[in-house]
Amino acid sequence: MKLVGITQRIDEFIDRDETRDSLDQRLNSFVQAAGYIPVPIPNFSFEHTHREGGKENHFSQWLNKFLPDAFILSGGSNIGENANRDMTENQILTYAEKRSLPMLGICRGMLMMAQRAGIALHKIENHVATKHKIHGEINELVNSFHNLAIDSCPDEFSVLAQSLDGEIEAIRHRVLKWEGWMWHPERMVEFSKVDIARTQALFG
Repeated sequence: MKLVGITQRIDEFIDRDETRDSLDQRLNSFVQAAGYIPVPIPNFSFEHTHREGGKENHFSQWLNKFLPDAFILSGGSNIGENANRDMTENQILTYAEKRSLPMLGICRGMLMMAQRAGIALHKIENHVATKHKIHGEINELVNSFHNLAIDSCPDEFSVLAQSLDGEIEAIRHRVLKWEGWMWHPERMVEFSKVDIARTQALFG
């Protein structure tokens, strides 16, 4: 079975003086339901990569040991809230691009794809803790937990779906096997057969 690396959010627990990587177990379940083995990816501390006076990227070494077959950039937290997560996910995007590895960006993950391509983000309303219809190549009733959206579709991507109020809800890379979805497939009471099928087609 193929290994799917999944990025994690970073949560601060002040009362315990701890910083933790966190991953919704439902996302692991979604990946397993699609027929793959989920592997959480740690957020590396890029401030502590020095050894014997030289710079060493431990995260690149970890990726090369792991040898993932595909990636999911998970949702949760806004871009810019934690530099280590932002740097971890940007390195994954570069790693996957160089090796033509499949990738699914969920919510924040889709925003990461677009922002890396130079697209700005804007605030939106009525897209948090609700459900709405999307139309285009994908026609579904999806959940929505985001207050940011992309200004436009990156040149190297095409639009897969939009909301009825005109926001871009899903994109697909024109060359790479990359897709971005603004909804959370793992948060459905029952996983969508459409989402499972698209994930299987993407990851192969």
